[in-house]
Amino acid sequence: MEQRYVGKAAVVTGTGSGIGRAVAQRLAAEGAKVACLDVNGDSAKATADGIGANAISFACDVSDWAQVEATIAEATKAFGQIDVLCNVAGIGGFANSHEVDPGLYAKMIAVNLTGTFLMCRGVLPQMVERGVGVIINTASTAGIMGQPWSAGYCSSKGGVVALTKALATEYDTPIRVNAVAPGGVETNMYSAFIPPDGADWGRMKKMSRDNVEVAAPEELASLFAYLGSDEARYITGSIMVMDGGITS
Repeated sequence: MEQRYVGKAAVVTGTGSGIGRAVAQRLAAEGAKVACLDVNGDSAKATADGIGANAISFACDVSDWAQVEATIAEATKAFGQIDVLCNVAGIGGFANSHEVDPGLYAKMIAVNLTGTFLMCRGVLPQMVERGVGVIINTASTAGIMGQPWSAGYCSSKGGVVALTKALATEYDTPIRVNAVAPGGVETNMYSAFIPPDGADWGRMKKMSRDNVEVAAPEELASLFAYLGSDEARYITGSIMVMDGGITS
């Protein structure tokens, strides 16, 4: 495997499972030192332990600024600097909008959108000081197209799309900010997207394509690894879709 990350340090959120874990593993396999973050500290530690000496772990609620600030400070102390941030942590699920729990809606915004911003806020000062850095956010096809039963999720991911473009415009190269927009991915969160009782299953066709399997987390990790590498130096402000053609 290419060693595009030798001498670099990355922070990855949502590493307890799914895409976040696969991204942490991929970057480490390419030579990066990786700080594995997850709201579940034990899961983050399991991922870091599986990677080995080049990984450390932190229990961190990305929607809590105090926790984010302290975690970034500790990761920077351990690695000397943060070169790449991968914001993967997120929550989701389906519900009829007229029945959705307002608390759940607020939590989706807090984790998916505010949490992404807070992590960016945490690493940007040192990137600005050094004049270089890469941030990769996780959007979704739900952030670029309408999707039933997903008012909170679409709102949060649409916000991530706008946030990504805003930061890319504000900071410009060589601080690069992009987002990955997955379609269906075989993760624990994907299994939470169950249509509500009585839902018209025909509407599911808007979110999938016949004969197209969902992606594996490792496939998404390859895109994150490319975007974070010097090979992608000319890409910023982009929303990179990997969805099997759903939005085509």
